[in-house]
Amino acid sequence: MSPLLRFATANRPAADAEMSAHSKAERDICTASFHNPRVSTLAERYAQMRDTTRVHERALFSSPRIPSELELQARWFAGDFGKHFVTTTGDEIEIIQFGTWNREAGPDFRDAAIRINDNEPVGGCIEIDLLDRSWETHGHATNPAFEATVLHVFVERSGREFFTRTTSNRNVPQVCIDPATLQEALTANVPLARPGRCQAPLKDLPEERVRTLLEAAAQFRLRQKANRIRNKVDTHGRDETLFQEIASALGYKENKLPFTLLAQRFPLRFLRENLRNCEALLFGGAGFLDTSDLDVYKKSAREYVRQLWDGWWPHRDELQRFILPANTWRLSSTRPVNHPQRRLAALAILARDWPRLQRASGKSSVAAASDFFQALEHSFWNFHYTLTAAASLKKMSLIGQSRVADILANVL
Repeated sequence: MSPLLRFATANRPAADAEMSAHSKAERDICTASFHNPRVSTLAERYAQMRDTTRVHERALFSSPRIPSELELQARWFAGDFGKHFVTTTGDEIEIIQFGTWNREAGPDFRDAAIRINDNEPVGGCIEIDLLDRSWETHGHATNPAFEATVLHVFVERSGREFFTRTTSNRNVPQVCIDPATLQEALTANVPLARPGRCQAPLKDLPEERVRTLLEAAAQFRLRQKANRIRNKVDTHGRDETLFQEIASALGYKENKLPFTLLAQRFPLRFLRENLRNCEALLFGGAGFLDTSDLDVYKKSAREYVRQLWDGWWPHRDELQRFILPANTWRLSSTRPVNHPQRRLAALAILARDWPRLQRASGKSSVAAASDFFQALEHSFWNFHYTLTAAASLKKMSLIGQSRVADILANVL
């Protein structure tokens, strides 16, 4: 969100004098930036203005938000931190392959590949921790399952350096990443807003100037999003990227993280190879099949749940590490019709009908893609809010018009 348009929050209100100290300067910057002939597009002019004025703003939070380890892993795998890094000892690292989520004991990602100082690629595993010292405190140094690790990624530095050794006493390069560089969070954790410093310079601008600023902010945001998706396509391919982006959109702001994790851990390719059980795999991985006792379900749901369980239990042991913790989900503020279980069923249908979605999204008109999403049908979920809810007498769409419009605008 634009620093000039954001309604920020802070632990204490800004003093009126402090607000007025920057108002004229910010207004002057706004005027100058949008009349600079050297900057060709609205988005570029907005980016210049954004970089210039950012130093005047107080941080949104008193201390930076450190994402959970799960969110860090998801953002790393998506490529949101980039592909080029410098280790704690000054070596240059290039990520050739991010690998795959590890189902077994050991590092977070396996089958990855990195290049150190332009040398030949080195294959192995990647481990991600919040703290640099976690390599030692978690026992990775003495665990043979971590022997193939080629990179240790962390967020917070300790007061001393750590030699990240393996059981064979081999050094593992370390890279420190900064969550502050991420454009958007996967978890919604923003407090109530108050008028911020942008209010003063904007309220005195002519309506036409404000409209131009809003258009520039929109272009800038779309360009950022396009660049992010383009980088993800380079990393994971078009279909997997599209699947992950749609999954994230189906999670809404409250459950972007769990939907993103499911799309990464149960990728489209894997689901397409298991079409018969793809719905069961997603529900099992989501942690929604934690009991096989059918008595806890309504009679109208028992047959459907039995089918899900029968498809999940043969895979449960090998995919145990992929099951999301219950606290990953945020259900209290979710409207019943938007419950994640309904959206997860829609995601499973998308995986099964992927060729049809490809044809619809490939057409010049968005009408075909819109019709595809709004026509999704499910014999159970068209009449149920959750697995444990009683059947509804009224038929419900799997994906509503507003969510379809959001997917068309932001993904397709």
